[in-house]
Amino acid sequence: MSENINKSIEKQIVSRVYGNGRGWAFSRKDFSLLGNAEHIDKVLSRLTQKGTIRRIARGLYDYPKYSKWLQQSLGPDMDQVAHALARKFGWNIQVTGNAALNILGISTQVPTRFTYLSDGNSKTYQILDQELSFKKAKLTHLNVKYPQSALLVQAIDALGEKELTDEQLARMAAYLSVQGPLSKNQQQTLAKDTQYVTSWIQNAVQRVLQLATESETQVINRTEPQVMDKAKP
Repeated sequence: MSENINKSIEKQIVSRVYGNGRGWAFSRKDFSLLGNAEHIDKVLSRLTQKGTIRRIARGLYDYPKYSKWLQQSLGPDMDQVAHALARKFGWNIQVTGNAALNILGISTQVPTRFTYLSDGNSKTYQILDQELSFKKAKLTHLNVKYPQSALLVQAIDALGEKELTDEQLARMAAYLSVQGPLSKNQQQTLAKDTQYVTSWIQNAVQRVLQLATESETQVINRTEPQVMDKAKP
């Protein structure tokens, strides 16, 4: 009976993981409605042993993206990891400008730490060979719903209107379209989500979204192996 329950839970977990796509990070908390903690832990352990998912920290997993160019799995999407932890602990979080630049592959420095503001306790996590830090702080109201929107807005704002280049916009577009061009629905969803931000930032976001619908933006990812995996909305 227990084995049948585990198989049923495994089928549902795999379906959800595949449904969220490569790059998705998660914890047991994301499957808490599927069964008790013991059964879920056993399934996650089995899927890790099979290589279906990857354990990236204690109690934290991801469905890693795979680089055909490098012939190997890529590093965790730290924005996905941050939001997995936020869901697990019930935090509200906000990406900082520098972290957004690193995640989008725009910063020239190889990041070792990603920092988010949080209404929870300050804490640092070791995620494979990188650090993810949360600092307790009063969050700025961004008026955006989706993580991808927050990344774009914070990165563009950090760069500044006068410093923003076409190459940087193309890298942002490549982040959004790593698994293929955005659909019209995805483009419209993010456009609507950012319609009330500062005008020049909104205009830049619109340019990114337009580029992300064109397959040519993916060339950046194929020729720049250090660019991290990305997730779609």
